[in-house]
Amino acid sequence: MKTAGKIITAAAAGVAAGAALGILFAPDKGTETRKKINAQGKKLANGAKDKLNKGKEKLNGLKEDVEKIIKDNVEAFI
Repeated sequence: MKTAGKIITAAAAGVAAGAALGILFAPDKGTETRKKINAQGKKLANGAKDKLNKGKEKLNGLKEDVEKIIKDNVEAFI
């Protein structure tokens, strides 16, 4: 992973940790706090799924590009 990616990942983790701590120390009832934690967890999970899907799409595109290059080069030698 490149340095920029590491920095972005660390910043996102910091934001998530800060949000979780803010919710835990808020003066709400326990049920409200649990609802907020659940909502934040779902939001974080959905964001991670979206990023994973985008990464898969990029890798599939890269795979197709590499396969085409290999095929073109093999055909050139035949």
